[in-house]
Amino acid sequence: MATMEDFEKLEIRVGRVVDVTPFPDGKYSTHILRIDFGDDLGVKKSLARLIPNYEGDELAGKQVMCVTNFPPRQIGKHQSEVLTLGVPDQNGNVVLLQPERPVPNGGRLY
Repeated sequence: MATMEDFEKLEIRVGRVVDVTPFPDGKYSTHILRIDFGDDLGVKKSLARLIPNYEGDELAGKQVMCVTNFPPRQIGKHQSEVLTLGVPDQNGNVVLLQPERPVPNGGRLY
């Protein structure tokens, strides 16, 4: 079982998608997201599996939830700096976690 202390080690923050670029070479990742986490963290890159639920451009301007304190992960030629969070739909495709209303970028989940 995880402890509350384990949970508190994670930094799960909200950020706004600045832009989305297709990543056709990725085995699991289909798009590169640049996400703005506000003044403290700035803009970070995340590689995410979005197809078929998202076409990419529709995410620009939307807020998403990410783990921001994992070490960067090299995926092909790109480095993913944050882990964008999602859950599977009935077909096993990713549905991204998003706040139900706008909140300040960089806000931490608690």
